[in-house]
Amino acid sequence: MNTAFVIPVYRHGKAVEGVIKNLLPYGLPIILVDDGNDAENRAYIQATEEKYELVSVVHREKNGGKGKAMNDAVRRAQSLGFTHIFQVDADGQHDVSVCGDFLAESERQPDAVICGYPLYDESVPESRKKGREFSNGWARFVTLGGNIQDILCGFRIYPLAPFIRLINSPVWLDGRMGYDIEIIVRLLWKGIPLINKGVHVSYPADGISNFRMVRDNIGISLTFARLCVGMVLRLPLLLWRALKRGKK
Repeated sequence: MNTAFVIPVYRHGKAVEGVIKNLLPYGLPIILVDDGNDAENRAYIQATEEKYELVSVVHREKNGGKGKAMNDAVRRAQSLGFTHIFQVDADGQHDVSVCGDFLAESERQPDAVICGYPLYDESVPESRKKGREFSNGWARFVTLGGNIQDILCGFRIYPLAPFIRLINSPVWLDGRMGYDIEIIVRLLWKGIPLINKGVHVSYPADGISNFRMVRDNIGISLTFARLCVGMVLRLPLLLWRALKRGKK
């Protein structure tokens, strides 16, 4: 296995250095994606690249959202010969001390997605928590009971080969907050195994959120609408898999 960390960065240029410092002990390359940041954030990102040898940056001229940033990072990782990517958010909300456990699990099961699910502290907004529960319910529905603990957590290890096949396919993928949902669902539809592991998550009072209530809730709703159509088209296969799971 050959794994790199991938961190999409938008408006978290200052915060991302703290994340990087905590990732350095793992000794893995770190690919940042500057997703069309303003001059101040871009300067932070550039300074970080110059400061740490393990860090390289993919630059996007315009902000395209998490999906397009991740696609660019995945293609960069492929060009550099990596077999897996470890997606981490730039805002520092995830406790990266568990990265070693995630990496060890990925070594044991290299064909699987190792997907984080949040272990909340008291800082979590109740509205955020309920929103995630709603999305998780829909994700389990469109996969007919797929083994999904959390569909939105941006803390995951992906095997690169099926990821590349998916983003290079003709299927349209959501480019923003629906992206993490759609990638997991479509990989599950392809039969890629999913392993869930917990990661502690905190929400700093002064944290910057890129979530836009109206735009992103509409986008997520449209994503699930498309996935419902996809579920119907795959219904015989998904029912067969659900029956197999029930017999185990």
